[in-house]
Amino acid sequence: MIVDERMLTFINSMDVGHTPFLEELEQEAKEAFVPIIRREMQSFLKVFLKIQKPERILEVGTAIGFSALFMAEYAPSNCKMTTIENYEKRIPVARRHFEEAGRQEQITLLQGDARDVLKTLEGTYDLIFMDAAKGQYIHYLPELMRLMHPGSVLISDNVLQDGDIIESHYIVERRNRTIYKRMREYLYMLKHHKELETAIVPLGDGITISVKC
Repeated sequence: MIVDERMLTFINSMDVGHTPFLEELEQEAKEAFVPIIRREMQSFLKVFLKIQKPERILEVGTAIGFSALFMAEYAPSNCKMTTIENYEKRIPVARRHFEEAGRQEQITLLQGDARDVLKTLEGTYDLIFMDAAKGQYIHYLPELMRLMHPGSVLISDNVLQDGDIIESHYIVERRNRTIYKRMREYLYMLKHHKELETAIVPLGDGITISVKC
């Protein structure tokens, strides 16, 4: 944990919740051990969407569709969303949730490896939300830059890896070292990219907010 647990509990205790459908879906995800965006991240996104008012959103990493439905709920009613998922077992679940929520016309789910799917996309997006395989973030970035216009925002979730990101390479478990190395490279690239202005924020498991200049 990168934020004091007592402080986090206090902050989340103030949360007023969401729609009944989203609350039920969040509970379903927890019972199935499917990771979804944390409560504090939900609060941040709700406010951010009201400020930015994106008309086109791209999400990399659909899972069971919670974050896509969450953003659809709090983005403008005319917002169109594209979301990408590669795990076959979760795709029909996400599609079912989109239909149950009546959002199937608003949300387009594309199946496949994001590195391939991103190359097929055209136009630009106002907001890109990245919550996929952490070791792949750095590989997605070149295509994401192509899909951003000046003023577009890229939000990347889970970038601090429960605090492991600041540990020595030798302390990190061997199976996590590749992800650790790539994430540190990704953060460096975001902070030093000539076309991006980036903030690293210790929210949830760490996020980056990058604006294309």
